Amino acid sequence: MSSTKFANAGIEIESNNHINGNGIKNGSSNGNCYTKHENGSQNGKKKLTEITNGKGTASVTKTQEIPLGQIGNVVSPYTYEIIKESADYILQKTTHRPKIGIICGSGLGNLADLLENADTFPYNQIPHFPVSTVSGHEGKLVVGELLNVPVVCMKGRFHFYEGYPLWKVAMPVRVFKLLGVEILIVTNAAGGLNSTYKVGDIMLLKDHFNFPGFGGDSALRGPNDERFGPRFPPVNSAYDAKIRSLAKKVAEELDMSSYIREGVYTMVGGPSYETVAELKAMKTLGIDAVGMSTIPEVIVASHCGIKTLAFSLITNECVTGYDGEVDPSHSEVMEAADKREADLKRFVSHLIPSINESFLAKSN
Repeated sequence: MSSTKFANAGIEIESNNHINGNGIKNGSSNGNCYTKHENGSQNGKKKLTEITNGKGTASVTKTQEIPLGQIGNVVSPYTYEIIKESADYILQKTTHRPKIGIICGSGLGNLADLLENADTFPYNQIPHFPVSTVSGHEGKLVVGELLNVPVVCMKGRFHFYEGYPLWKVAMPVRVFKLLGVEILIVTNAAGGLNSTYKVGDIMLLKDHFNFPGFGGDSALRGPNDERFGPRFPPVNSAYDAKIRSLAKKVAEELDMSSYIREGVYTMVGGPSYETVAELKAMKTLGIDAVGMSTIPEVIVASHCGIKTLAFSLITNECVTGYDGEVDPSHSEVMEAADKREADLKRFVSHLIPSINESFLAKSN
C-alpha cells in the first residue's frame, strides 16, 4: 500500500496495490461512487472508499480535524470550506476589503509597492496556500490601498512547471473571490510571437488558446461546487471588453499607445521554452504571445464571476527560425521587466482608480 499526502491540505491518500493498472476514477452515475465506512481499526479513523468497476480500491484517511465530507476529492482537495479558511485568515488580520485583485507575473512584483497602508502576508503563513519557488516571484500577498482604492496583490504566482496541479495554481483566485474581489488584473511576462511586437510592448489579452485544456487538464477539473460557479462556465468573454477599452483609454492619456497591443495569448506547460516547430504552429493558429501562466487563473475567475483584465509584458521575441543565434532566457525576461517597471507602475496607478470609478463606485 502506498501513501501520498497533499501539501498544506492535511489529506492523505492510501492506494491498495491491486488496482490492476486501471487507475482510480471520480464517482459518477455509472456506479463508480464513494462509500463511507468505519475501518474497524483501533484508532477509529474514518475512511472514504471508492470502487472502480470492481477492479480496485482507494481510500482517503482523515489526518486532521476536517470532516471527510469536506476534503474534496483526489483531483482537487481544495473545497469551499478550505478556501474559506484561507480567506478568513486574511480578513481577520486586515481592515481592508479589496474589490480589485492583481496577480503579478515574472519580474512584475514591484507593482505591489504602489499600495499604501499595506498588510503583508507571506504565502507560507496563509493556511493551505501554496508557495512560490521561482526567481522573480517573491511569495507575498499584499493588501492595501492605491489612491484610497482597496486592492489585494500577489507578489508572485504559481506555475504548472513547478509541480503544482492547475487547481492549485489557480487556488488564490477563489481566495480573492471570498475576500470580495470583483475585478481581477492578471499580468505576465510573455514571448512575442506576432512579428510586429517588440520587447517592452504591453499586450492586452482579448482571448487565449488553452493548450492544457486541449490536453484534458483544467483548473476546474473534478466535482463542481455551485457556491463558486456553474459546472460548465462560458469563457468566450473571459477578458472583459469594457475594462479592456478603459485600459486602452488610460494608456492613450499617458501617451503609452505606441507600445500597447491587443492580441491572443497562449500558455504552455514549461519550463522549457518552445521549439521552432511549436512556435510556427502557434503562429498559424493566430497566437500573438506565449507564456507559462495566466490561463488557469482567468478560467477560475470567469467561473467565479470575477471580471478580468490581463496584459502581457513582451520580454523577448520568439525565435521562429533555425538560424537564430540568441536563445531565450529567464534573465532576459527579468531585464525587460526592470526596464518597463516605471511605465507599468504609472499605468496601473492610473488604471486602478479609473476601474474603481467606472465599475465599482456604485457598489461601494
